[in-house]
Amino acid sequence: MAKQHSKIGTTFSIENDSTLYNGDCLELLKQMPDGVVDLVVTSPPYCMGKSYEDPKDDLRTFFDKHTELLPEIFRVLKDGGSMCWQVGYHVKNNVVTPLDFMVHEVIKHHPNKEIVENLVLRNRVVWTFGHGYNASQRFSGRHEVIMWYTKGKAYNFDLDSVRVPQKYPGKRHYKGDKKGEFSGNPLGKNPSDVWDIPNVKSNHVEKTEHPCQFPIAIPQRLIKALTPVGGLVLDPFFGSGASAVAAALEGRRFVGADTEKSYCETAIARTEAAFAGTIKYREDKPVYEPDPRQAVARRPGHFITNGEEEKA
Repeated sequence: MAKQHSKIGTTFSIENDSTLYNGDCLELLKQMPDGVVDLVVTSPPYCMGKSYEDPKDDLRTFFDKHTELLPEIFRVLKDGGSMCWQVGYHVKNNVVTPLDFMVHEVIKHHPNKEIVENLVLRNRVVWTFGHGYNASQRFSGRHEVIMWYTKGKAYNFDLDSVRVPQKYPGKRHYKGDKKGEFSGNPLGKNPSDVWDIPNVKSNHVEKTEHPCQFPIAIPQRLIKALTPVGGLVLDPFFGSGASAVAAALEGRRFVGADTEKSYCETAIARTEAAFAGTIKYREDKPVYEPDPRQAVARRPGHFITNGEEEKA
C-alpha cells in the first residue's frame, strides 16, 4: 500500500507523507494545529539510564514528563482519535514498578480536567514475547503493556482488518438453530488482548543500532484497526522509526520526533525503504513453533529421561 514517490520532511508540514523531526517532541507538537491526529502510538523512555536517556532521570522524571506532554498530545488528537502507549517496567535494585500504572495515574489525576474526563481506557493489551533478559532473582520478564485510550466516547475500531486465523476453522455448532453451520467467523477471530509478537533482538530481521527497538507489527496492527487510510499517525518518541515504517506500509501519513540524530537518520532510511517497497520486516503472523522432531526442539542427550528416550 505504500507509495513509490513520497514526501519525507524533517520539519512539520501537513502536506508531508512522513515528518521525522530531530528534536524534542514538545517543540514539534507546538508547531501542529489542533485535532489533526488520528492515532498516537509510542513507547516512551522508561527512565532507566539507557544510552539515549539522561542518567539522572528516574520515576519522578517519568511522571513529570508525562504530565507536561499530555496536554499537547490531547490537543492535537482528533475527537474520536486513539492514543496507544506501550510501556513495560521500571526496574532498579531488583524493584519493579509497572509503568502502565503510572501512565494511568497521570491521566486520571491530571490538572487538565478535559484530559481526565475525555481520555477513556478501552484496552490494556499484554504484549508477550519469548526471549529477553534472563533474571536470576525473580521470574524473567516476558511481557509489556499497551494502554489504548480514545478521546471521547465515540471512536472507530476496524476489527476485520486485524483478525487472526481461527484455531479450529472447521468447528460447527452442534445444536440449536445454527446446528451444522460453521461457528467461527470465516474472516478469522479477534486477536484478543494478549499479543504474542517477537521482540527485536540480535538476529531479528528488523534489528538496528537502537537498544530497545519496537517491532513494526505492534504499531502496524494498531494503525490498521484504529485509523482510516490516509489518516495521520503521531509518535513523539519514534526511536528507530518502527511506527513511521508501519504507517508507510499501511498508506497512512506520519509525524514524529526523536532527540538522537543517529536514530533519526536510521528512521528516515527505513521509512524511505518502506515507501520503496524494500524494507525488511517480520510480518504480523503467528509465532513459528518448531517441529518436536527437529534437533533444535529436543533437549541435549545428558538431560533426556528414559521416558523421553522411549518417545524418541
